[in-house]
Amino acid sequence: MAHILSNGIITVEIAEVGEYRQSRFDWTGWITQVTLEQGQHTFCVPESLIPGHGSGGLGLCNEFGISRAIGYETAKPGEWFPKPGVGLLQRPNNGPYDFFKPYEIEPFTVTSTKDSNQIVYNVQGADSGGYRIQLRKAIAIDKNTLTISYELENQGTEPFETEEYVHNFIGINGAQTSGDYELRFAEELVIEETESDYTAQLLQAEGKTISWNSIPIQPYYCRISGWEEPRAMNWELIHKPSGAGVSESGDFPVSKIALWGESHVISPEVFVNISLLPRQSKRWARSYRFFAAE
Repeated sequence: MAHILSNGIITVEIAEVGEYRQSRFDWTGWITQVTLEQGQHTFCVPESLIPGHGSGGLGLCNEFGISRAIGYETAKPGEWFPKPGVGLLQRPNNGPYDFFKPYEIEPFTVTSTKDSNQIVYNVQGADSGGYRIQLRKAIAIDKNTLTISYELENQGTEPFETEEYVHNFIGINGAQTSGDYELRFAEELVIEETESDYTAQLLQAEGKTISWNSIPIQPYYCRISGWEEPRAMNWELIHKPSGAGVSESGDFPVSKIALWGESHVISPEVFVNISLLPRQSKRWARSYRFFAAE
């Protein structure tokens, strides 16, 4: 049964822990839909419209360690390594970590508390190879803003480095990706490391804005840069015909921004670096503002 946060301005639907049971995304705070009550604008869509395809992503779901899985390199085949927000994963062989691959899971213990405007999760880690990680995650609403706050604590004996991002699966009112959308940033931007020539031809960058030259016929991916020093970020996605939009801002230096999508979904991905010695912790937060033209 979904959790509902609602204040008469926005309504946020959050899946019960365990409804998603794969090894990629954080099981806590799985935001499956956000509705802006004035105009009944919706923002969340699934990763894939074909059942069983993709990694099961939906709405606003975050992931730790997509490229730096904690403890994977030191775990031997058959041993376990921690994935924050998920559990201990079992390394199957000597191959490299693959975020898209399904792993055997021993889920972490999760407790939560909730009121009408906030839900707080506590994820108690388990010992594995000197690693033990405690995650606290709060989702709160205030007017038309949704804030996700994190605290990650290294309770083990080993230091670690990893990253976190939110895979924002967004399709405003279910509208297809096209020139009707604009993705705007606070800084001048550059599209780089395009996954294919198709991506380079599909996307157009001008100043602080990215637009689409056509409706995508296949997935696309690129990196977005435009600043030399790490800094806090802000992006805004507008669906011009409806006037509805969503923005994301954070209180942390950005390590990387990527853009993924296909015909029904647009996903800006903003990464934060995490580096923790034993007994250290890190806090950061992301805020999403949902709006529509009067």
